[in-house]
Amino acid sequence: MVIHTMRTNLLFCLSISCLLSSAAAMSAYEVLKSHGLPMGLLPKGVRDFQVDGDGRFEVRLDAACTAKFESQSEVRFNSTVAGTLSYGQIAALSGVAAQELFLWFPVRGIRVDIPSSGLIYFDVGVIYKRFSLSLFETPLDCIPFSSSSSSEARLPSKNRSGKLRYTLDQQDAQRPVL
Repeated sequence: MVIHTMRTNLLFCLSISCLLSSAAAMSAYEVLKSHGLPMGLLPKGVRDFQVDGDGRFEVRLDAACTAKFESQSEVRFNSTVAGTLSYGQIAALSGVAAQELFLWFPVRGIRVDIPSSGLIYFDVGVIYKRFSLSLFETPLDCIPFSSSSSSEARLPSKNRSGKLRYTLDQQDAQRPVL
Protein backbone atom coordinates (compact mmCIF):
# COMPACT_ATOMS: atom_id res chain seq x y z
CA MET A 1 0.00 0.00 0.00
CA VAL A 2 2.81 2.42 0.89
CA ILE A 3 4.60 1.65 -2.38
CA HIS A 4 1.41 2.27 -4.36
CA THR A 5 0.94 5.64 -2.62
CA MET A 6 4.56 6.59 -3.32
CA ARG A 7 4.15 5.67 -7.00
CA THR A 8 0.96 7.71 -7.23
CA ASN A 9 2.63 10.72 -5.60
CA LEU A 10 5.66 10.39 -7.86
CA LEU A 11 3.46 10.15 -10.95
CA PHE A 12 1.47 13.18 -9.80
CA CYS A 13 4.65 15.22 -9.20
CA LEU A 14 6.05 14.25 -12.59
CA SER A 15 2.85 15.22 -14.40
CA ILE A 16 2.73 18.60 -12.60
CA SER A 17 6.39 19.15 -13.44
CA CYS A 18 5.73 18.40 -17.12
CA LEU A 19 2.79 20.81 -17.20
CA LEU A 20 4.80 23.60 -15.60
CA SER A 21 7.79 23.09 -17.87
CA SER A 22 5.60 23.09 -20.99
CA ALA A 23 3.98 26.37 -19.87
CA ALA A 24 7.41 27.84 -19.20
CA ALA A 25 8.60 26.67 -22.62
CA MET A 26 5.80 28.50 -24.46
CA SER A 27 7.14 31.26 -26.65
CA ALA A 28 5.98 34.85 -26.26
CA TYR A 29 4.00 34.42 -29.48
CA GLU A 30 2.21 31.31 -28.19
CA VAL A 31 1.32 33.08 -24.94
CA LEU A 32 -0.16 36.01 -26.89
CA LYS A 33 -2.22 33.58 -28.96
CA SER A 34 -3.43 31.71 -25.85
CA HIS A 35 -4.67 35.07 -24.49
CA GLY A 36 -6.74 35.80 -27.61
CA LEU A 37 -4.18 38.24 -29.03
CA PRO A 38 -2.42 38.12 -32.39
CA MET A 39 1.19 36.90 -32.45
CA GLY A 40 2.30 39.94 -34.45
CA LEU A 41 1.96 42.31 -31.49
CA LEU A 42 5.59 41.47 -30.82
CA PRO A 43 8.17 41.78 -33.59
CA LYS A 44 10.57 39.13 -34.76
CA GLY A 45 13.70 38.92 -32.63
CA VAL A 46 12.37 38.06 -29.17
CA ARG A 47 15.44 36.94 -27.24
CA ASP A 48 13.92 36.27 -23.82
CA PHE A 49 10.38 36.06 -22.46
CA GLN A 50 9.03 35.71 -18.93
CA VAL A 51 5.47 35.74 -17.62
CA ASP A 52 4.23 35.21 -14.07
CA GLY A 53 0.97 33.79 -12.73
CA ASP A 54 -0.65 37.24 -12.63
CA GLY A 55 0.00 37.83 -16.33
CA ARG A 56 2.85 40.29 -15.84
CA PHE A 57 5.36 39.75 -18.61
CA GLU A 58 8.69 41.02 -19.84
CA VAL A 59 10.08 40.56 -23.34
CA ARG A 60 13.67 41.25 -24.31
CA LEU A 61 14.43 41.93 -27.95
CA ASP A 62 17.80 41.74 -29.67
CA ALA A 63 17.74 45.55 -29.99
CA ALA A 64 15.38 48.51 -29.94
CA CYS A 65 13.67 48.55 -33.33
CA THR A 66 10.97 49.95 -35.60
CA ALA A 67 8.33 47.84 -37.36
CA LYS A 68 6.24 49.12 -40.27
CA PHE A 69 2.73 48.01 -41.14
CA GLU A 70 0.15 49.42 -43.50
CA SER A 71 1.69 52.03 -45.76
CA GLN A 72 2.44 54.79 -43.26
CA SER A 73 2.14 53.29 -39.78
CA GLU A 74 5.08 52.42 -37.56
CA VAL A 75 5.53 50.98 -34.09
CA ARG A 76 8.74 51.34 -32.10
CA PHE A 77 9.88 48.84 -29.52
CA ASN A 78 12.45 49.40 -26.79
CA SER A 79 14.81 46.47 -26.21
CA THR A 80 12.61 45.61 -23.19
CA VAL A 81 8.81 45.51 -23.43
CA ALA A 82 6.64 44.83 -20.36
CA GLY A 83 2.98 44.76 -19.46
CA THR A 84 0.15 42.72 -17.97
CA LEU A 85 -1.71 40.14 -20.03
CA SER A 86 -5.33 39.17 -19.64
CA TYR A 87 -7.63 37.60 -22.18
CA GLY A 88 -7.96 39.93 -25.17
CA GLN A 89 -5.79 42.72 -23.81
CA ILE A 90 -2.44 43.98 -22.59
CA ALA A 91 -2.50 46.64 -19.86
CA ALA A 92 0.23 48.72 -18.19
CA LEU A 93 2.31 48.41 -21.35
CA SER A 94 5.76 49.97 -21.50
CA GLY A 95 8.45 49.99 -24.16
CA VAL A 96 6.15 50.48 -27.19
CA ALA A 97 5.29 53.68 -29.10
CA ALA A 98 3.05 54.31 -32.13
CA GLN A 99 3.41 57.10 -34.65
CA GLU A 100 0.61 59.54 -35.38
CA LEU A 101 1.53 62.05 -38.08
CA PHE A 102 5.08 63.01 -37.08
CA LEU A 103 4.71 62.43 -33.34
CA TRP A 104 5.40 59.32 -31.30
CA PHE A 105 3.02 58.37 -28.49
CA PRO A 106 3.65 55.69 -25.87
CA VAL A 107 1.22 52.80 -26.23
CA ARG A 108 -0.28 52.22 -22.78
CA GLY A 109 -2.45 49.26 -23.64
CA ILE A 110 -3.74 47.07 -26.45
CA ARG A 111 -7.08 45.30 -26.73
CA VAL A 112 -9.17 43.30 -29.15
CA ASP A 113 -12.94 42.96 -29.18
CA ILE A 114 -14.39 39.73 -27.78
CA PRO A 115 -16.04 38.33 -29.87
CA SER A 116 -13.72 39.57 -32.57
CA SER A 117 -14.77 42.48 -34.74
CA GLY A 118 -11.58 42.17 -36.75
CA LEU A 119 -10.16 45.28 -35.09
CA ILE A 120 -7.39 45.93 -32.59
CA TYR A 121 -7.07 49.08 -30.47
CA PHE A 122 -3.89 50.77 -29.25
CA ASP A 123 -4.38 53.08 -26.23
CA VAL A 124 -2.05 56.03 -26.81
CA GLY A 125 -3.40 58.16 -23.98
CA VAL A 126 -5.78 60.66 -25.51
CA ILE A 127 -7.22 58.35 -28.16
CA TYR A 128 -7.40 54.73 -29.24
CA LYS A 129 -5.74 54.01 -32.57
CA ARG A 130 -7.74 51.40 -34.45
CA PHE A 131 -6.19 48.91 -36.88
CA SER A 132 -7.22 45.80 -38.74
CA LEU A 133 -6.43 42.71 -36.68
CA SER A 134 -5.10 41.00 -39.81
CA LEU A 135 -2.08 43.36 -39.83
CA PHE A 136 -0.77 41.60 -36.71
CA GLU A 137 -1.34 37.94 -37.60
CA THR A 138 2.39 37.25 -37.91
CA PRO A 139 5.37 38.86 -36.15
CA LEU A 140 6.62 41.91 -38.04
CA ASP A 141 10.16 42.46 -39.26
CA CYS A 142 11.78 45.00 -36.99
CA ILE A 143 14.61 47.29 -38.10
CA PRO A 144 17.04 48.14 -35.29
CA PHE A 145 17.79 51.76 -34.53
CA SER A 146 20.77 52.88 -32.52
CA SER A 147 20.44 54.62 -29.19
CA SER A 148 22.89 57.24 -30.46
CA SER A 149 20.53 58.33 -33.24
CA SER A 150 18.30 61.35 -32.87
CA SER A 151 16.27 61.85 -29.72
CA GLU A 152 13.20 61.45 -31.91
CA ALA A 153 14.08 57.76 -32.30
CA ARG A 154 13.97 57.08 -28.58
CA LEU A 155 10.83 56.57 -26.56
CA PRO A 156 10.40 59.24 -23.90
CA SER A 157 10.86 58.03 -20.37
CA LYS A 158 7.90 58.48 -18.05
CA ASN A 159 9.92 60.97 -16.02
CA ARG A 160 10.81 63.12 -19.04
CA SER A 161 7.29 63.07 -20.46
CA GLY A 162 5.92 64.09 -17.04
CA LYS A 163 8.33 67.02 -16.84
CA LEU A 164 7.38 68.10 -20.36
CA ARG A 165 3.67 67.88 -19.52
CA TYR A 166 4.23 69.93 -16.33
CA THR A 167 6.16 72.58 -18.26
CA LEU A 168 3.47 72.79 -20.94
CA ASP A 169 0.71 72.94 -18.30
CA GLN A 170 2.50 75.84 -16.61
CA GLN A 171 2.78 77.68 -19.92
CA ASP A 172 -0.90 77.06 -20.68
CA ALA A 173 -1.91 78.38 -17.25
CA GLN A 174 -0.40 81.75 -18.16
CA ARG A 175 -2.34 82.05 -21.44
CA PRO A 176 -5.62 83.94 -21.58
CA VAL A 177 -8.73 81.88 -22.24
CA LEU A 178 -10.89 83.09 -25.10
